[in-house]
Amino acid sequence: MDAAVSTDLSGIRIEPIAAAHIDSFHSALDVVAREKKYLSMLEATPLPQTRDFIMGMIEKGNPQFVAIAADEVVGWCDISRHFFPSHAHRGKLGMGIIPAYRGKGLGRRLIETTLKAAREAGFMRVELDVYDDNARAIALYEKVGFTREGIIRRAARIDGRFIDAIGMALLFDENGSA
Repeated sequence: MDAAVSTDLSGIRIEPIAAAHIDSFHSALDVVAREKKYLSMLEATPLPQTRDFIMGMIEKGNPQFVAIAADEVVGWCDISRHFFPSHAHRGKLGMGIIPAYRGKGLGRRLIETTLKAAREAGFMRVELDVYDDNARAIALYEKVGFTREGIIRRAARIDGRFIDAIGMALLFDENGSA
């Protein structure tokens, strides 16, 4: 880690993503994707596709937050509402944090902020898939109220190795609480 990089979380802001964050988000996404351990993508999509995704999320009112340190995105959490009207009460959660900022509570801040926005936006169910060897993420998801619903066998194949995933969900009741 570069000595100039501070991992003190006191100066990190959690804020809704905006067009101004797209380039930095794209860079953070690429860092996490290239680790080939946490995301389905193995590198970030091209910048124009990433821009279209983010602008679409903003236009649809989907919750998407970024963690900002020294004006750079160091983490994100988003929930994409399902397309079909009969599934519009559901959303899929995705998140990531660049390595220097992991294990310090930032993931919890991001996910709690995003889930609060999801409740306010009328989501009734938030789902995710997490690789079964990602114990830290599984523990975080369970701490904030997600429950395991099943195993997705051979969910991913990275560098010739199959990885199972755990399907998890959090249900909000009619009053919006988990």
